[in-house]
Amino acid sequence: MVDWTEKYRPTSLSEVRGNDSARDEFEEWARTWDEHREAVVLHGSPGVGKTSAAHALAADMGWDVIELNASDQRTADVIERVAGEAAKSGTLAGGTTGRKLIVLDEADNVHGNADRGGAGAITSLVKEADQPVVLIANEFYDMSRGLRDACREIEFRDVSKRSILPVLRDVCRREGIEYEDAALDALAEKNAGDLRSAINDLQAIAERNEVLTAEDVVTGRRDTTEGIFDFLDGVLKEEDAEGALKMAYDVDETPDDLVHWVEDNVPKDYAGEELVRAYRALTNADRWLGRVRVTQDYSYWRYVTDNVAAGVAAARDGTKGGWTRYGPPSYWRKLGRSRGARDTRDHVAQAIAEASGTSMSTARREVLPFLAVMTHHCKNRELTVAMTAAYDLDASHVSFVTGSGEDTNKVASIVEDADERHETAAVEHSGSAFEGSTTSETSIEDVEDEADDGEDGGGESEDSQSGLDDFF
Repeated sequence: MVDWTEKYRPTSLSEVRGNDSARDEFEEWARTWDEHREAVVLHGSPGVGKTSAAHALAADMGWDVIELNASDQRTADVIERVAGEAAKSGTLAGGTTGRKLIVLDEADNVHGNADRGGAGAITSLVKEADQPVVLIANEFYDMSRGLRDACREIEFRDVSKRSILPVLRDVCRREGIEYEDAALDALAEKNAGDLRSAINDLQAIAERNEVLTAEDVVTGRRDTTEGIFDFLDGVLKEEDAEGALKMAYDVDETPDDLVHWVEDNVPKDYAGEELVRAYRALTNADRWLGRVRVTQDYSYWRYVTDNVAAGVAAARDGTKGGWTRYGPPSYWRKLGRSRGARDTRDHVAQAIAEASGTSMSTARREVLPFLAVMTHHCKNRELTVAMTAAYDLDASHVSFVTGSGEDTNKVASIVEDADERHETAAVEHSGSAFEGSTTSETSIEDVEDEADDGEDGGGESEDSQSGLDDFF
């Protein structure tokens, strides 16, 4: 029997269900591609229609499709020879001279040296291609930062039960299948947003039964874990303490990683007293993590989870609506894994420790995370410049703390402004020393007065800190 997911794959973007805003943004990207010439990455859970949307778009635009599975055909030679040539010239042997859509599936499964140069080849491809390139990924943040920065991002959300039901009814109509409404309702509920799985299950049941009934459908939920972003939505917006704690049990993250995820993202939804209460719960969670490290007794992890999930949810005054762009704790978990990233982190911590008179451990664990949140993607530019000047950071350090690309114009301009601030401060603190004054013209009283002023004012280091002090 023909696979129904292929048989009923959308032939036009208008037939893609459950992601109207993502679909419209994708169409706009294609129709204006000649203006921006960017690659795009479609990311989201398996089965939500990312690859189908790419093929449907190509059909609408009249473009040929060249598809590679990045995890299987992932050497630099293959990518450059096949996708690269097509992307640059628009032609392949036996092909047409029209526009080509280059589709690279499983782009989040290309990692470092394991792909024998494939990651670098893909990054070069999306930057240099003369044809539109679409990357497909389940986990956006499993892609390299360089690749993420080189692409426009479009997220495909899980397909709701309401969107799945009409598709199942349409398939049944086309296949001449009799069904009970309760059966399709149970199928849509069971598959939890995965349209492809819902169609697969429908086909499997239809092969065994002439009429679909609710009894034919196994109503138990699929054995999947909660996604981290669903967990953050639940804890920070929707669930009460008990519901948040239950969600934490299903997240495939360790309690210490959950602390970092929530710690980084809670300021995006909480403010004022809510934020104070949430950080108090996170402080308690961190204390229990300390006991785990000291005693190696991992039974204490349950108390970490209690505080990071139930405690933070209980800090909220009510439910919250809207959509929030959550991000990973890149300053710690993502970037801190390699030796180079640890060295960068320690350099920044050392600068903070020297300027603040605290230990490196305190700077790394208590100050750096707050700076990372407050300067995330350099959105608070004035604070980011003040931080860069205060701690004398270069572009790599600013990139590490903020999560912005090191080579971006944004980071370069921040470092430049911080350097100018340093030079201005140096001139101000030089007084009139370089304006023709001589030692004989300066009285002992003047020197003593300047020394007293320096003690009261804290000298250059305090001035360079003042920009930060205004924000704390």
